[in-house]
Formats: sequence, structure tokens, C-alpha cells
Amino acid sequence: MPDSVFLSDRIEVTRPIPAPPAAIFDVLRSPAGHVAIDASGMLQDFTGDPAKKVGDTFVIHMDRESLNDVPLGKYDVTVHITVFERDKEIAWDLGPDIPIPHFYGYRLDAAEDGVTNVTSYYDWSKVSGDLKERFPIVPESALRATLGILERTVRKGL
Repeated sequence: MPDSVFLSDRIEVTRPIPAPPAAIFDVLRSPAGHVAIDASGMLQDFTGDPAKKVGDTFVIHMDRESLNDVPLGKYDVTVHITVFERDKEIAWDLGPDIPIPHFYGYRLDAAEDGVTNVTSYYDWSKVSGDLKERFPIVPESALRATLGILERTVRKGL
């Protein structure tokens, strides 16, 4: 991973996906979609309904063992939707479950011929102190792989 990614405290990766923004957004707003497309291996299951607006939440059942970095074992996080612009952008943080100010999201930009450019982003710019050294927790390669899984998932229809 290039050093500049660490200096910016944010990772962004983009992939063109041959699907309309609405189909992609439906996967991204769904807790089932989050679990289905996760390339990190941490997201195991979910409880809750798809997000419909800012402020909505759902629970993701996690297992940190796949990263082999911190012995957290199995735990739950509540996804708090912080940005919800249908078919354009969705973002979330982990609220009080993980009181470290970092967030994730996706931007969707419709292109030509039914293709949507999907950008996955991960931002930890507000993390400070010794915790900053532990970021990024999810590497660029996992974000990139998640976009590949997202394409496959949308194509098969979650």
C-alpha cells in the first residue's frame, strides 16, 4: 500500500460495476449486503433491517479472528447510518460500540452504458493518540476485494 494512503488517514478505491446505482445501493443499505460482500472476513451475521434514512441502525455480528491482530474474538457492532442519499452515497460509523471516530462509506456515480463507478472509502482522520498507529484496520486490498464481491453479489441478485 502506498505511503500516501497512510498520510491522508483515508483510503478510497473505485471500481466500475456494470449495474444501475439503485441495484448497488440496495445491497449497500442492507445488513445482509454488508455481510455478503465483506472481504475482511470479520462480518459474520446480522440483525436488523435495511437502512432507509440517516439515523437508522442495524447490528453486525463480528469475529476479529480473521484479521489476527487484536484478540477481540466475537462481538457485535451497531452500524449507525450517517449519510444516506439514495442511489448516490451511504456512510456509517460504529457509534458507542466502538468509541473510536472512524467511518466507512460508498459513493455511486452513474456512468455510461449502465455502469456505475463505486467508490469505497474508509476514514480514520479523527483518530488521535496511540490508537492512530493501529490504523488502517482494514487494508486497501480488502476494500478493493469487497468491491469485486459487490459486483458479483449485485449480478447474482442478493
